[in-house]
Amino acid sequence: MKVSVWDTYVKRGDGKIMHFDIIVSSKLKDEQSIFDYGKAFLQNKSFETVELSSKECRFCHIEQASDEMIEQIRDKGYFILEMENCD
Repeated sequence: MKVSVWDTYVKRGDGKIMHFDIIVSSKLKDEQSIFDYGKAFLQNKSFETVELSSKECRFCHIEQASDEMIEQIRDKGYFILEMENCD
């Protein structure tokens, strides 16, 4: 499965910048749906963050999905790859 990677940087309430990727099927083109997936991910965090929009989240590239990504995309519609300050 080919997936689109949306590079995302969101400022936390403590001033740190979270960096994560929102990964979706490459067939999904609706930006609002992708932003909604990012917002759902942020709601599960124990700290506050700023609003997620096109300013914080941008299309980066297309790649081949791993088995783990495919499983979560089929289950939830998206996969989050946490990279920096996500805990």
